[in-house]
Amino acid sequence: MKKILSGTVAAIALIAVAAPAAAQTNQRHYAGLPIVGTATNPGLIGTGLAEASVFGLQIGTRYRAQADAPGDSADATPTVNVVFALSGTVNRDCSFYAGNDSSARAIDFGTIGVRTGNNENVNSAFEMVGQAEANIDTLTAGCNTNNVVEINKNDIRGLVNANPGGYDTDEFQANIPYQVTASWTGVAQNAQTTGSSQSLVVPTNGNAGQKPQGAWRSRMDIDIVAPAVTNKGLVAGSYTGTTTLTLRAL
Repeated sequence: MKKILSGTVAAIALIAVAAPAAAQTNQRHYAGLPIVGTATNPGLIGTGLAEASVFGLQIGTRYRAQADAPGDSADATPTVNVVFALSGTVNRDCSFYAGNDSSARAIDFGTIGVRTGNNENVNSAFEMVGQAEANIDTLTAGCNTNNVVEINKNDIRGLVNANPGGYDTDEFQANIPYQVTASWTGVAQNAQTTGSSQSLVVPTNGNAGQKPQGAWRSRMDIDIVAPAVTNKGLVAGSYTGTTTLTLRAL
């Protein structure tokens, strides 16, 4: 069988090896000689005629193959991890829906009834008939961060008659004490747990109170109760006062 390709098509396989790096092709083959030159052992050197004279042999032909390509510009990395740092900011906020205008926050007890009958015992005359109550609730309240719920009365005396005129202080008074209770569902400050019933009470003899909380959102109920004044009569006139509820982000 002929070892020299003649009149046929020779298919040359080109191979690019990514990693690890392989020795590049550098070979010589001589027809009729079992000599193969490689990159580390070039074998017969020079042209075909010179090689034939050196060995004193009749060499029919020669085949030579060489390949060369530059290596990687840097160490190959089969796996690449890229870390993206994501960031953003949520603003601190507290919310309380208190109606669409100021009229929703004007709480009028109307006439605060006193005992006006002429058949009342003198020790009961002009005393309050019963307690005065106001109930306020909103379905949207809360803060999205640690916060403080605060209640402040403008006067520790409660509702006050600013222009009572003269009166016997042993028998009459010109103020109506009241208690404020706020109720909602929340958690303690810095707590990460399920919300539970919370409340803040400012009693009749107090004018302010506060309660720290973690982030919460729920309905809030506010009850204002003025117990009936029964130890003294009330001086006629207009009784006013303000109560401020504050949700303050920390």
